[in-house]
Amino acid sequence: MEPVRTCVGCRTRAPRASLLRVVSQDGILIIDERAVLPGRGAWLHPTQTCMDAALRRRAFARALRVDTAVDTRAIEDHPFGNKG
Repeated sequence: MEPVRTCVGCRTRAPRASLLRVVSQDGILIIDERAVLPGRGAWLHPTQTCMDAALRRRAFARALRVDTAVDTRAIEDHPFGNKG
């Protein structure tokens, strides 16, 4: 059985393989393409709609359990496709 995660943007459950993992390193959000970086991760559908919803709701800081604001510029520039 494949692991299931919840998207921080739309809050729906999906197979882990269909989501992107995002981690915070030194207060900067980084997309973990291979899902191997250390630390707590947040999962997101690779769509602009889910990205916008997560940013609007400030879901990354809450999901990653960080006390300070996170720098989202690196992932905002990521070219999301329409898969997911």
